[in-house]
Amino acid sequence: MAISVSLINMKGGVGKTTLAAQLAHAAARKAFRTLAVDLDPQANLSQALLSPEKYVKHLREKKPTIVQVFEQYFPPTEGSASPPPLDIGDVILKKTGYSSNLDLIVSRLEVSHTLKNPTGKERRLAKALTKVADVYDLILIDCAPTESILTETAYHASRYALVPVKPEYLATIGLPLLARSIQEFKYENDDHALDICVIVFNHSSSYSDGPEGIRSIKEVQAEAKKNGWPLFETHVRYSRSYAKAAREGTPIGSTSYARWDVSREFSRFVDEFFAAVGLTRGEQ
Repeated sequence: MAISVSLINMKGGVGKTTLAAQLAHAAARKAFRTLAVDLDPQANLSQALLSPEKYVKHLREKKPTIVQVFEQYFPPTEGSASPPPLDIGDVILKKTGYSSNLDLIVSRLEVSHTLKNPTGKERRLAKALTKVADVYDLILIDCAPTESILTETAYHASRYALVPVKPEYLATIGLPLLARSIQEFKYENDDHALDICVIVFNHSSSYSDGPEGIRSIKEVQAEAKKNGWPLFETHVRYSRSYAKAAREGTPIGSTSYARWDVSREFSRFVDEFFAAVGLTRGEQ
């Protein structure tokens, strides 16, 4: 059965999508069957894994997206006289990454429309994923930085939450909000095991290594200790190679002119992540 992990923080700009894309690449290259789920209306993960050009083509051809999971049907087409029922297999885009082991559920801006009438939709992704849980080893869900039905949807579909934090002023602002959000979810769904598997410092800009970054790290460490949250030893340091990797649609280790120390550091982070969530099968 797949291990499902949401990348989430109630604060934006912390590099969730970059980590989600690179983790998906890394897992797939280690022969873990991986499904990436883009739950953010901005669809940055979809574009990072497909490329912006292929993403636009996907939308122009009116192929299924996460919207169909929420609405539970496909729109009528020239070949169907009525709306056909949802088959999650038709929503999943196969072999979208650098490795053939990586699949994707694409997002689009229209998923935000589900917020206008959210009643009863928060469990639909989780129910759909149960039908493919034995097909994958790892499901990664990239979340929007807001408290909404999309957040609750991610909780219902996840066993763990991975929390990226950017060391900067107000770095801890999203953590108490996230803690309260998860506590409320677990109170209302006491049969659902949902835990923060770890917090990782993601230095997504060159400004986070100075005195303010050091101070912010200490503040996050104090907040994590208070709540009993584990912290990764490895930090994901800033490098322009991550932006290049997104543009090229490649793992960080295969990006043109990527520095070896950047690749090595990310590999350490990946190993820590796999250990935290219990992915133990060796590379094939």
